[in-house]
Amino acid sequence: MTCTQHIQFTCYRCRYVLSVFSMVVLLQIFCHQPAFSQVAQELDEISLTVNVQRIGSAEMPGIIRGTEAYLSVKDVFDFLKIRNATSQNMDTVSGYFINPKSPYIIDKASNKITYSEKVFNLDANGLIRTERSLYLKSAYFGEIFGLECNFNFRSLSVTITTKIELPAIREMQQEMMRRNINQLKGEKKADSIIKRSYPFFHLGMADWSVISSQDGQSPATTRLNLSVGTMLAGGEANFYLNYTAGQPMHLKQQFYHWRYVNNNNAALRQVTLGKIYTQSTSSLNAPINGIQITNTPTTYRRSLGTYTLSNTTEPGWTVELYVNNILVNYMKADASGFFSFEVPMVYGNSVVKLRFFGPWGEERIREQYISVPFNFLPSKQFEYTLSAGVVEDEWKSKFSRANFNYGVNRHITIGGGVEYFSTVMAGKPMPYVTTSLRLGSNLLVNGEHMYGVRTKGMLTYRLPSNVQLDVNYNKYDKMQTAVRYNYIEEKKAVLSVPFHAKKFSAFTRLTVNRLKLTKNNLTTAELLFSTIVKGVSSNFTTSAMYYAAGNPFIYSNLSLTFRLPGKIRFTPQVQYEYKQKNVSMIKGEIEKNVFKNGYLNASYERYKLSNNQFIGIGFRYNFSFGQTYFSARKSNTLFSTTQSARGSFIYDDKTNSLIANNQNNVGRGGLIISPFLDLNWNGKRDAGEPRAFGLKVNINGGRIKNVRDTTIRITGLEAYTNYHVDLNRNNFENVAWHLPKKSLSVCIEPNHFKLIDVPVTIVGEVSGTVYFKGVKGIAGMGRILVNFTNSDSVVVAKTLTESDGFFSFMGLAPGIYKAQIDPAQLEKLHMTSTPNLIFAIKQSIEGDAVEELKFTVEDILDKEGKG
Repeated sequence: MTCTQHIQFTCYRCRYVLSVFSMVVLLQIFCHQPAFSQVAQELDEISLTVNVQRIGSAEMPGIIRGTEAYLSVKDVFDFLKIRNATSQNMDTVSGYFINPKSPYIIDKASNKITYSEKVFNLDANGLIRTERSLYLKSAYFGEIFGLECNFNFRSLSVTITTKIELPAIREMQQEMMRRNINQLKGEKKADSIIKRSYPFFHLGMADWSVISSQDGQSPATTRLNLSVGTMLAGGEANFYLNYTAGQPMHLKQQFYHWRYVNNNNAALRQVTLGKIYTQSTSSLNAPINGIQITNTPTTYRRSLGTYTLSNTTEPGWTVELYVNNILVNYMKADASGFFSFEVPMVYGNSVVKLRFFGPWGEERIREQYISVPFNFLPSKQFEYTLSAGVVEDEWKSKFSRANFNYGVNRHITIGGGVEYFSTVMAGKPMPYVTTSLRLGSNLLVNGEHMYGVRTKGMLTYRLPSNVQLDVNYNKYDKMQTAVRYNYIEEKKAVLSVPFHAKKFSAFTRLTVNRLKLTKNNLTTAELLFSTIVKGVSSNFTTSAMYYAAGNPFIYSNLSLTFRLPGKIRFTPQVQYEYKQKNVSMIKGEIEKNVFKNGYLNASYERYKLSNNQFIGIGFRYNFSFGQTYFSARKSNTLFSTTQSARGSFIYDDKTNSLIANNQNNVGRGGLIISPFLDLNWNGKRDAGEPRAFGLKVNINGGRIKNVRDTTIRITGLEAYTNYHVDLNRNNFENVAWHLPKKSLSVCIEPNHFKLIDVPVTIVGEVSGTVYFKGVKGIAGMGRILVNFTNSDSVVVAKTLTESDGFFSFMGLAPGIYKAQIDPAQLEKLHMTSTPNLIFAIKQSIEGDAVEELKFTVEDILDKEGKG
């Protein structure tokens, strides 16, 4: 649609609104209600813009009656992917709403809706039937189906909001996860690949935070944190500075590192200098200053199975699961904060990351990293990691570790290495060996033995019903000093059982852990049951602790989460102690979204054993440039308050601008996507080529913001990760604007924005008709192939005529072309064609069109006979 057409369409809608409004006023003044009803029924069907959160918008037929909007049931349900069927005379719509156990019938004849065995009687004007569709008053979509409709008379638009996970949303999320899993496996292909660059220096990101606490009994505590991310000598250099008011700054509390990554170098892919992280067996209570080199890539290979990962967070929070920085699943935690995932295991030493989002838009700063316990490698592949440095403890201990792994075949990976820690084991090296086995498709085994320190093993077995058993065993040498535990043996078993019924799903987990201490034994057990029934999340956990020389300590904890009207979440919690036979703790928390970006919460806790109680209130507000928080907490004897703020700054060297953001960005990267009209079709942005408005992008991560100058800015992307970017031209101002490349694979650079110029070509259209001349006269001829050749006599496009002989093709670059009937087809049909037409596609921002080309074909024998 051109700008002129868009203005004309907008004016038409404005005139329509004014005319409808005038008619309604006149009818209310001069007509009785029956007459109004009769006239309203004759209103024309018009186009309404329907917006649905998290899905998008679409133009749908609708009817306006007074100040009420009526929506076509079929069109709305089709858009939301809700099963529906319309009767032949358009007087009923039936199907089921999300669940096959929730059928519905919308009946115009009886003027009622039957949904999930409940009957809803509509008012006299609740339904309107036309020859095209059955229309339902928008208010009933919310009252009956939970699809709240907000009608804007001025813009002729309806916004639908709902708390229900609609099939369309679920389908989009599942499709996104499928795309991400395909990306994780390396199966997704892009039209264009954009590799990373290695600038010598670039100042990119800075994160900051301030937190202050006061309790009235001691001096106020204020902590400042500043993180700076740069690119230096082709790698990333990050600095994390921490300062507490009134205390000296110690180097031990500051973190910094430089890392160089090149995944294309099979011999050496990563080099890290500064504060390094290593999977040490020894207990290190201070960071390591040193160097680490490895040939392990930051990107990983295909998946080979799954295992169950479960943990806890805040109740009702959404948890996203990332495997090697790729989103593969998400879920909501239950009433006690419990969640469980099926984690894809991939070749290599993968990292599983969890991100936590609150129900009112909060995002947890903390990121939890979990190493995959089974380290498999592809067959005949070798990987190593070498680390060495000085521990910042009081002894300035020396530490080094060399780790090697080799894939014998797709079922067996063996490894080994040596670790050295100067302050333990009399300074002797500690060699070790490891192995990971995959026996069949359901049994995984992992083992490790470090000489003089420990022996450990892990077994995971999964039944076809998804019941999973995990068994862990750790035994430590009595004389070892490397691992600082107060036990010498650990036995642990975890049984996870999912339940799936018609109306609910649940998850239960039994954990038994036995520790052998030097003088005693400790056994702990936990039985957890989590489920969601009718929107109420519940978690019931029973825990027991037993020493061999004493009585067991057993208690149960019950948590519930209720969604109340007004976007209020209420979470009560109670704890019962069996030995004392009483309730030992009660807790309640209530949260509500206020002021659009504000979040208010209040809590109460009471502990019987200590006879102490706590009352708290908190308020958080998210600005575009930062997040702020205030809380106050009152106990029996103490009143404390806390204030905090955090945010980040991003330097965009492409536009020389400083951008404020409310999320952490150091160590991450971003994209600037700038579409332009490629007038000369050379794929490069030349002087004078204008911007292209209307491009939409889809990417599996980050945060997308459309800037007014058509630029699209994407922040919060994980560094060294190849992101798949889908480009969508559906919102372009002109149908002649096309995208030569519809998808991109982009490698993200840390602490840096990568500028991507997206060429948008302006194509020409050609159309015409092919006629057949025979003994009965001239008529259009279908299934004829028309070729278009350029000035170099190369066929650049083909199209097939329709049944009436008409043909049309859009997609030609500016230039001179020849149109002709395909010679090979003419030869097979024993026909001849006239003429061969020469035409030009001119360069134009609006696109050029050549019309009314005419060809005549006839049988060779007929033509010769006439001759």
